[in-house]
Amino acid sequence: MNLSYFYRRANPLKRMAGKPVKQGTLLRISLLLSILVSIPRNLFIFNRIISGEAEYSGMLFADVGFRLLFLTAFSWCVLQLSTNLAYTRVKWHPLMRYLALLLLSIGLMIGVLYLWEFLHYLFFGKNELTSEDLRFLHFRYSILLLVLFFIARILRLQSDQHESLMENERLKHQNLHSELAAIRNQVDPHFLFNSLNSLTSLIRGNEPATLFVKKLSHMYRYILQSSDTELVPLSDELKFLEAYIYLIETRYRDRFSVQVNIDPALYSETIPPLALQILVENAVKHNEISETHPLSVKIYSRGTTLYVENTIKPRTALPDRTGFGLNNLQKRFALIKKTQIAITTEGETFSVALPLKPSP
Repeated sequence: MNLSYFYRRANPLKRMAGKPVKQGTLLRISLLLSILVSIPRNLFIFNRIISGEAEYSGMLFADVGFRLLFLTAFSWCVLQLSTNLAYTRVKWHPLMRYLALLLLSIGLMIGVLYLWEFLHYLFFGKNELTSEDLRFLHFRYSILLLVLFFIARILRLQSDQHESLMENERLKHQNLHSELAAIRNQVDPHFLFNSLNSLTSLIRGNEPATLFVKKLSHMYRYILQSSDTELVPLSDELKFLEAYIYLIETRYRDRFSVQVNIDPALYSETIPPLALQILVENAVKHNEISETHPLSVKIYSRGTTLYVENTIKPRTALPDRTGFGLNNLQKRFALIKKTQIAITTEGETFSVALPLKPSP
């Protein structure tokens, strides 16, 4: 993956916030609820007209429409706030979000009722509105607010579930492409290990070359063993990374350096395989490595989070994008570790934070 894209964006991976619920769905639900809530009063008025206690008039029809319009608008505002705005714009703790939603919704209801009374008095006059009608009005809106809260939660859960299913389908599609690529490039591991052993015997007198082949053999064995594993101990990942770093240092010598400072207490924690190697490889792949611009990579821990940092000196000619790299790493951490990696750029330093545990 082209790291320059992440250098330019330099923002942490956002939590999967979910897509907003469609406005058409909210409007249909709002209208349906408004009609249902209005049925008892409308039946009462209809019975009075039938019995002769009240007369049908245009003002009566306008009053029914006025009430229905306000109920629909109020329902849509609450649903819009509780299903979309609160989840796509606000990244608060769930408990804080629910409390804020409750307070905002109650405030919205009070404001709507004040506006309702003002406009009703303006259009229909004070005599058309009794104290009993006002009490039922407040009761009706309170019950509606409670129902809207439950419906909003159901809509949000359905939207999140749909988004999760779509994400799983996309990952399955990516896995199929990866498996196809692996089949096309498959090499018999026994053949390769036998070849490496033969090569070791041929260069036995050359200690640097022998060590290089042993490190390469260790890397390939680790990749094969972890290919069907979602998580590996951090200690195993660091051993693999040590072999990979040796191969890179053999090529670039003093133009490339890696400093590893990780708390040993974290060695028993788990991490997706090749996670650290991907970050070091991308640093090598997308930055200039020369006598005048040596590449320095730091890998350290802070609390239960690993940090991989490197100096930024983008190559003038970048390699082709592969579509994997950091994007794949982000998805693996989100789905397997239930954590979100953070990508930041400060000055000439590019940093990726890998939380080993979900936030409390």
